[in-house]
Amino acid sequence: MQTPIPRRTIALLWLSVASVTHAQPAATTDGAEQKLTAAPAVAPATDPVARIRDEGLNRSEVMATLSHLTDIVGPRLTGSPELRRASEWARDRFTTWGLQNAALEPWGPFGRGWSLRRFSAQIVAPQAIPLIAYPKAWSPSVGIQPLEADVIHVDIKKSEDFERYRGKLKGKIVLDGPIQEIKVKFDPLAGRRTEANLLALANSDGASGSARPTTGSALATPEQRAALALLPRRYQFFSEEGVAVLLQPSRIGESGTLFTAAATVYPPRVAATEKSAKAATKKATPPEEKSATAKKGPKGGTITPAIRNVPVWKTDAPPIIPQITVAAEHYNRLVRLTAAGEQLRAAVDLQTDYHTGELMAANVVAEIPGSDLADELVMLGAHLDSWQSGTGATDNAAGSAVVMEVVRILRALDLKPRRTIRVALWTGEEQGLLGSKAYVTAHFGVPKNTPAAGAAPREDADPFATTRTGASGEIEKKPGHEKLSAYFNLDNGGGKIRGIYLQNNEAARPIFRQWLKPFKDLGAETVSLANTGGTDHLPFDQVGLPGFQFIQDEIEYWSRTHHGNMDVFDRVIADDMKQAAVIMAAFVYEAAMSDGKIPRKPVRPVPAAAPSPAGTPTTTEPARR
Repeated sequence: MQTPIPRRTIALLWLSVASVTHAQPAATTDGAEQKLTAAPAVAPATDPVARIRDEGLNRSEVMATLSHLTDIVGPRLTGSPELRRASEWARDRFTTWGLQNAALEPWGPFGRGWSLRRFSAQIVAPQAIPLIAYPKAWSPSVGIQPLEADVIHVDIKKSEDFERYRGKLKGKIVLDGPIQEIKVKFDPLAGRRTEANLLALANSDGASGSARPTTGSALATPEQRAALALLPRRYQFFSEEGVAVLLQPSRIGESGTLFTAAATVYPPRVAATEKSAKAATKKATPPEEKSATAKKGPKGGTITPAIRNVPVWKTDAPPIIPQITVAAEHYNRLVRLTAAGEQLRAAVDLQTDYHTGELMAANVVAEIPGSDLADELVMLGAHLDSWQSGTGATDNAAGSAVVMEVVRILRALDLKPRRTIRVALWTGEEQGLLGSKAYVTAHFGVPKNTPAAGAAPREDADPFATTRTGASGEIEKKPGHEKLSAYFNLDNGGGKIRGIYLQNNEAARPIFRQWLKPFKDLGAETVSLANTGGTDHLPFDQVGLPGFQFIQDEIEYWSRTHHGNMDVFDRVIADDMKQAAVIMAAFVYEAAMSDGKIPRKPVRPVPAAAPSPAGTPTTTEPARR
């Protein structure tokens, strides 16, 4: 495979002089920000990268795009009308900017959508206490009218605790779980990557480069492991007892910031005769789980423990109780009030809609046609879907706005790439990279995963699951596999680009290092061998294609915005967005113009997952840091 050849020499001299005008260090030693200075009003007309920089810094539309996706459309849950609205708007913007083949490309079926129509929650007696809270996605309504009911605190830690509450919960609003320990934090909530952090990434041996903070282990103590093992039974118990609403604390976040995602669903217990229980187990249980032994229920019936959970967005998901996440400080106060003997009464108005008319989801795609290498592709993308409590600004309208700005810049400059440039806005990312996996499968290939010895194949198994036992490392390739040069992704918040993860593709290091040179003054120069995960470059990487995610400043991503109610437009820094769009545009353009495609790394078998402890659910609840 040929190595791409950089296209500029004279331009670097101009950029080195212009860097004095542009200079924006990553951060001063005391953390103070320096404002991004615009490029000169007149840029050399002959250098495409200099023109990209001028257009992106002086005539940017990235924040207008971000505002539309967040303020006007709002949260964009997969399957919802809001996501459809955002997708159609993005498609039309691509067409307006002169891209070709702009379309919504269906994938799925995904399942039912969900929208919030109305919500409020407060304590109404013995005093009024408005609550900072938000419903979990796919929670049902409380009914046509608002619900007013008594509040009871339930903290189940061991099997014996169920009997304490049996017969006491019907129609009640339940505070589910213990008080959350909240420690005063003296570290800043926002920050940029330090020189030490960037040096460590540059010196990485290829291990994970994820910046996800440690949140504590949900299996740290025997008591916590016991409580976690009871998680499915707890939800089943609440359903059987007729609980009206579950109020649950935000497991991370403080000062009114809460983090929430999808409602939890567990299949109801099956209490029946031995014969009917065996029949139900045979029908609903995967082959490798059918050896599970049925257990006696508390009233002489039989419980079938081996029915797998159905995602809450699936149309065949069992009915669930409305679930609401409450800010930790407000939740803790309510628990303390009940412990002090106060008889709390709450009013909850929760009206939601399920959308089942269209079960297919869709990615948004568009192209800038190539010239002499038009049959080859360079792709860029970000996920357009979000969770529901904020407006999905840093996760990931910011990434979507940047990639949209990239193609706007390239079209505004009327640059003529050799390879076709294809942009994609993914959906279903928050439910497991579903949209990008479907796209890669349809256009490029799919991993050939073989079950572990003695295990039967499952029809619904995810071939991209990196934790799946027995992954072979082989790929079932589509014709398009040889035509893709590279895919570039942006999905680590609204922070500016500091470099790029090589995803263990050492051969790409000298190429990307050269492409980053003009942007040293903008704080981007780190090339890291490290892997980073959790987003849409992974399906490309897993079929042996060059897929890359940029290194970004975290800002408040983990402390305030990621999946949080404060993930809104105001938490995004305009200068960072402009910088990211310029650098990403330069990378995409360079990849589209190079003589050779980006080198590919050898395909290695995917490591098998370590088995979970016996009886431990695979679904866990996050722990407070």
